[in-house]
Amino acid sequence: MNVPPLDGRVLLAHGVGGVTDLPIPFLYAMVGASWALTMSFAVLALAWKEPRFAKTPSAADSAPRRPWLAGVGLALASYVLLALYGGPSTDENAALGAFYVLMWVGLVPLALIFGHVWRDLSPWRTIQSFAGKSLGHSEGFLIYPARLGYWPAAVGLFAFVWLELASSDPGSVHAVRTWIASYVVVMVAGGMVFGPRWFARADPFDVYSAIVSRLSPFVLDGRRQLHNPLRTLPDVPIDHGLIAVLATLLGSTAYDSFSASSYWQAKSLSVGQHSLTLLAFIAVVATLFGLAARAAGGLQAEEKAALPGRLAHSLAPIVVGYILAHYLTFLIEKGQQALIELGDPLGRGWQPFGDATPSLWLSEHASTLAGLKVGFVVIGHVMAVIAAHDRALILLPKAHRLSGQLAMLMLMVAYTFIGLFLLFSV
Repeated sequence: MNVPPLDGRVLLAHGVGGVTDLPIPFLYAMVGASWALTMSFAVLALAWKEPRFAKTPSAADSAPRRPWLAGVGLALASYVLLALYGGPSTDENAALGAFYVLMWVGLVPLALIFGHVWRDLSPWRTIQSFAGKSLGHSEGFLIYPARLGYWPAAVGLFAFVWLELASSDPGSVHAVRTWIASYVVVMVAGGMVFGPRWFARADPFDVYSAIVSRLSPFVLDGRRQLHNPLRTLPDVPIDHGLIAVLATLLGSTAYDSFSASSYWQAKSLSVGQHSLTLLAFIAVVATLFGLAARAAGGLQAEEKAALPGRLAHSLAPIVVGYILAHYLTFLIEKGQQALIELGDPLGRGWQPFGDATPSLWLSEHASTLAGLKVGFVVIGHVMAVIAAHDRALILLPKAHRLSGQLAMLMLMVAYTFIGLFLLFSV
C-alpha cells in the first residue's frame, strides 16, 4: 500500500483521522479527560502544598557545541538544500517532505529524546561561529536588544505555519524555496550581527527545540540522564514574546485540525480569510492564558502582569501533547515516505532503497492510534496542571494559592475539550 507523493493536498491532510476512524466514543474521551484534570488538581490541592520544582539555571545552553554534530548538521542541511534547489520544481521534490515532516514535526520527538540537539546541529550557528571567530567577533558586533526577547522567533514561527496552513499553495516548491532562502539570510545575518544570542531568541526552530527539550526525560544539562521532566520544565528562560511563541504553536495546531473539518473545507475562502482565522486562533490561545494567569488575588498590579510569563512554561506540555496527537501518523508514515524520497534528491529516478514502501501499521490499528492520541492530550494537560500548580505555590500568597488557580484549571479543561473535539471531529 503506497503513500501518495508529499504534495500540498497531502500535507494539509496530515493523516490525522477523525471520529469515525477512532473506536473510543467521543463523549467518553471528553468526560474521562476532564475528570483526569479535575481529580489531578484535587489531589494536588490536598497533597502538594510545597513547591518541588524550583527553577534552576541550566548548563545546557552554555555548554560548548559538539563539533561532530555541527558537521552532521552542515552535511544534512547541504543535502536537503541540494534537493530543494537542484531537484524538480514540482510536488515530487524530495525536500518538501524533509521540510514539512522531518524538520518541523520531527523536531518534537528529536528534542524529547536527545534534548536541545538542534543547537549542535544548526548549520547557521556553525556558519556564525566560524565566520565570527575569523573576523574576531565571535559574540557578534552588537548586543541583542533585550526588548526583542522571543518576538523574532514568534514571527518566524507564524511565517512557517502561515506558509503551511494559510497560503494558497503550501506544496509549491517555489514558495518553499523562497521561504528557506529568506530564513537562511535572516538567520545568518542576525547571527553575524548579534552573535549566538540571536539564535537562542530569534531562530524559530532553535527556540522551539529549546522549549521542548526541557520536557525531555532522558537529557539533563546536555548529558544523558533519566529524570523527571517536570523538574527541568521550569528552566524555560522567561523573556518577552514567550507566550506568543507557545500560543503560535498551540493555536496553529488547533487551526490545522479545524481547517481540515468538513465544515471548513466546504467554504471557499481567500488567503486573507484563512490568514485572519489562523491569527485569531493564536490570539485566543494567548489572550485566554493571559487572563487566566492574572486571575489570582492578593497581588499587586505589577506582580499580576508578570504572572503569564512566569507560568508560560506550563503551556509547553499541552503544546507537545497536542502536536504528538495531531501529527503522529503524519510523522511516522509520511516521514518514512520522505526518507525514501530523499534517496533521490535530484529527481533522477534513483532507488537506493529498492522498491521500499512505508509501513502503515499505525493507521491500520485504530485502537492503538486512538489510545495514543487521547493519551498524549491527557498526559500533556495533566503535566501542565502539575507544572502550573507547583509554580503557583511559589508565586501566589498562601491565602490565594488554591483560589488563584481555579481560572487556570478551567482554562486547562477548556483546552482539553477543544483539543479533543478538534482531534475527533476532523
